[in-house]
Amino acid sequence: MRSIQVVNVRWFNATAWYGMYLSRLLLESGHEVLVLGLPDTLSARKGLEWELPMQLLDLNTATPWGIAALYGKLKGLVREFKPDVVNCHRGESYLLWGLLKKELGSFRLVRTRGDQRLPKANLVNRWLHNDVSDAVITTNSPMTRHFQNVFKVPQGKLHQILGGVDTDVFRPDQASRDRIRAELGYGEKDFVVGLLGRFDRVKGQHELIRAVAGLYGQGMANIRLLLLGFDSATPEATVRGWIKEQGIESITAITGKRPDIPACLNALDLGVVASLWSETIARAALEIMATGVPLIGTGVGVMPDLLEPAAIFAAGDVEAMAGRIRAAMTDRDLARTLLEAQGRRMAEGIHIALVDHLHVLVAGHGGLMHPLLDSQPHLGEHGGIPRIHPHAERAQHQAVGSHRPRLGLLNLEITGERHELAAVTPVQRHPERGVA
Repeated sequence: MRSIQVVNVRWFNATAWYGMYLSRLLLESGHEVLVLGLPDTLSARKGLEWELPMQLLDLNTATPWGIAALYGKLKGLVREFKPDVVNCHRGESYLLWGLLKKELGSFRLVRTRGDQRLPKANLVNRWLHNDVSDAVITTNSPMTRHFQNVFKVPQGKLHQILGGVDTDVFRPDQASRDRIRAELGYGEKDFVVGLLGRFDRVKGQHELIRAVAGLYGQGMANIRLLLLGFDSATPEATVRGWIKEQGIESITAITGKRPDIPACLNALDLGVVASLWSETIARAALEIMATGVPLIGTGVGVMPDLLEPAAIFAAGDVEAMAGRIRAAMTDRDLARTLLEAQGRRMAEGIHIALVDHLHVLVAGHGGLMHPLLDSQPHLGEHGGIPRIHPHAERAQHQAVGSHRPRLGLLNLEITGERHELAAVTPVQRHPERGVA
């Protein structure tokens, strides 16, 4: 399969990661990929660092002459590269791709929506999503419901695919837990609460610091705070100022960028996603869950798709967050329940990679491609595209059927097992990134 992945994102955020990791997986599976990005951006720099086949264009131009020139360049690319599918991960050039599809009719068009902003249901957007695109992929239920109820996207075109994690990398590891806790000076009775995320207002570090400080001040002397993060939109000095202001310098550690994030996650007793908005893909949440650490989080983005109601609290509500932390510290049954629920989420239907879903999707919408799996690499744990599967050293569980609605289910047989492709996810194969 030949695909163009349009990743015109300025930052290397979750949307850019999603598109570029998909590109890596496609390349590793023997497909041909061309990634289109924006010049002089962090996402383009990361794509070049990963040695992705890239072409940098002003895909976000807004001037009439710029748009006309871009349309000509994109048409030339299509004629030269001859893609079977074009996957738009952002909307700025989506209209041009729709017009090109109508003019040339030589490729299938997919719109992947990994962002938090609900698109306006105007005539042009409805035409693009409902009539022109062959598939619309969402990464969380709020976006799925918006397309389902407001846009009225035909069910056969709408596919919800949650984010993914490589459980051969992010998994329970007692040796790593012991090593990191010893390095950071944690005792056996210390209860370590951690947040994985770059320092940015959206990630909610300030709220978590206040919640932990409140609990510490109320006599929970064994609580510890571990911030797995580094300078970003918010400087580390600002974060340290918040910690000092709350009087918890002695119980708080900041990791900075580290190559052993999976090991650091194992040192936690409770993970927190305190984000005030966003989390439409939630890499950090999935990595914490895969490590076998209980997780609580705000009800933004995809989090309600991943966590039980007992683990959710309102974004920005410091008191509610503190209450959830206190409950996890004092109620072993609750912690066990959270782990078991997370285990089910990791197990239910999450078996094969997005690259396979995309390939079958193209085949199912017009027969451009033959059914893929006879020609695909083995989907094993140590080569090709690894399965996503649960490790349950801490959280003992059994896989159960999904109790959440799935859209546009496509069924096929893989090594004798039946899978529902609407539940499959892209996988993260390498832990080289610092934190989300």
